[in-house]
Parts: sequence; C-alpha cells; structure tokens
Amino acid sequence: MIANRLKELWSQGHPSLNGWCSIGNSFTAEIMAAQGFDSITIDMQHGALDYAAVLPMFQAMRASGVTLMARVPWLDPGIIMKALDAGAYGIICPMVNNAEDAAKLVSYLRYPPLGQRSFGPTRVSFAAGANYAGEANDNMLAFAMIETAEGMANLDAIAATPGLDGLYVGPADLTLSLTGGRLAPGFDRQEPEMIEALQKVVAACGKNNICAALHCGTPEYAARAIGWGFRMTTVGGDSRFLAAAAGSAVASFRKLTQATQANAEKGAY
Repeated sequence: MIANRLKELWSQGHPSLNGWCSIGNSFTAEIMAAQGFDSITIDMQHGALDYAAVLPMFQAMRASGVTLMARVPWLDPGIIMKALDAGAYGIICPMVNNAEDAAKLVSYLRYPPLGQRSFGPTRVSFAAGANYAGEANDNMLAFAMIETAEGMANLDAIAATPGLDGLYVGPADLTLSLTGGRLAPGFDRQEPEMIEALQKVVAACGKNNICAALHCGTPEYAARAIGWGFRMTTVGGDSRFLAAAAGSAVASFRKLTQATQANAEKGAY
C-alpha cells in the first residue's frame, strides 16, 4: 500500500505541517490539499459536516498525495473504523483522559491480532493501493488528544500506551480545564502555566518516542512550538483562512474608498 508519508518525515527528523478542514465541501478540501501541507485533517467533531461529506472530501484530496486524517467526534469504534475505511491514514481522538481510553483508541485502529478493527476497507482498499490488509496496521496513526486536567494528570501513562503514535494538544479545551475557566479558551497560549503544560506534553512524547502535535493559530507560534519539540503543528484551517482573507479584503476596500472619497470632497471646495 502507499506508505504514510508523515512517518517518513518524522523518521528523517523533519517536522510536519497539518491543515484543517471544517467546511463540508469537496472543492474546499481540494483547494486546501493543493497548498503544500504535509497532512490534512477533516474535523468530524466540530466541523460543519458529517460522514456523507467526508468521503467525497477524501476523494477530492487523494490526487494531491497529502496524508489524510480525521478528527472523530468521540472515542467511538464505529465512526473511527468508518473514517479509516473511507481513506483516513490517521485518527485524532478528542478527550482521551487515561491510559484505558488510549488503549481503546489504539485497538480500534488495528486489525487483529493487534486490535479489534473490523475488516471492510470499502474505499481505502482502492485509494491506498495493494496489500492494505497486510500493511494498514503499520501505517495508521493513532493520536490521543490531551485537552483536560485529567488527561494531563495521566499524561505519562497515556503516552506510554503501546501502539499510540502521538499526543495532539487541543489548547482551547486544555486551557479551560486546567484553569477552571479562569482563562478564556483560544490558541497560541502565552501564559507561563500553559506553556509549561505544553512542554510537559513534549517531554512525555519524547520519553516514549511518539509524536507531539499542537493546534496553533499562527505560523509564528507553530514555529515556536517546533522549537519546543513538537513534531507536528496545525496552523489555522479552511474557515479561518476564508474569514481572514475576506475580512482583509473588505477592510482594505473600505480604507481605500474612504480615502478616495475624502480626497474628492476636498477637491470640491
């Protein structure tokens, strides 16, 4: 089968850049996949989409060669296995709070004897190439999200879970949980207590030779995170990019036309 390119990048010591799709549209996904990201994740948890949108989005992105992943809504074997059968090479699972959760996640991604994934790769057996059954266990990535105080308390045990490939930090939920709502949710945390928590995640991943990943809001913060030891960062996503570009165009237009109007009014006197 086609090998997971993220594993190759990490084995060579290179960090990877992940894109994020939360708009349920195959054309939007195709555009995102053409921009040079190393991987693209479809957000099935908070994204404005359902499984009926996921499959054509994976189909639209296949030609780009980007590694395709999905964030599932919850630790549920049914949707995890359907996302894999649709073409995902990696699963990001939210709210993994202990080693038992992490072990369940791993088991849902692996065929026996390493796990309990049901066999029926309807689409991915074509999209991923020959011998999917024999090589899928080595190519699927299992990411447990660390986004609660409980997850942080059990960080070392979660990171040591056999078969787990990485920890993915959700900074908004983690901030809410660790501070009891004292700090507002958001990306790119600057508070010393949150930076310390992020660095603890990196240390736990390094100890167990798995990938530390972080959701970021800007490329500058993502580069900073790579310096801390994160091996994969997500920067923005389709809805945020659309809003930012549209907002910037509108703001520029308003500024330019106001200046033109002001000059015209001056010339009238």
